[in-house]
Amino acid sequence: QVQLAESGGGSVQAGGSLRLSCVAFGFTYGRRCMAWFRQAPGKEREAVARMYTGSSNTAYADSVKGRFTISQDNSKNTIYLQMNDLKPEETAMYYCAARLCIGLYLGEDFRYWGQGTQVTVSS
Repeated sequence: QVQLAESGGGSVQAGGSLRLSCVAFGFTYGRRCMAWFRQAPGKEREAVARMYTGSSNTAYADSVKGRFTISQDNSKNTIYLQMNDLKPEETAMYYCAARLCIGLYLGEDFRYWGQGTQVTVSS
């Protein structure tokens, strides 16, 4: 049974930073694609950052390029999302997602999802 557990959310002022973590339990084989999504109340869910763990290839939403960084620590089965220069409009629930894959996956069809961690950015 695969489970994802996010942590690291919180409240920061605009311009501040947070680092989110996502621990993946239960992946016993295979490369996987990991991603961070966010969803604000009344808005559609959007993909923020993606990674293929087999090569560390990454992709980012245009709105976060240069400010957010997705990374991994294979020894801990953990991915991270370093978020710098946060903006109030980035207040949302942030979710970690995963699926098996053989290359960087740019779609939305992730099989496994975490419960989310709240990020609140005040102006």
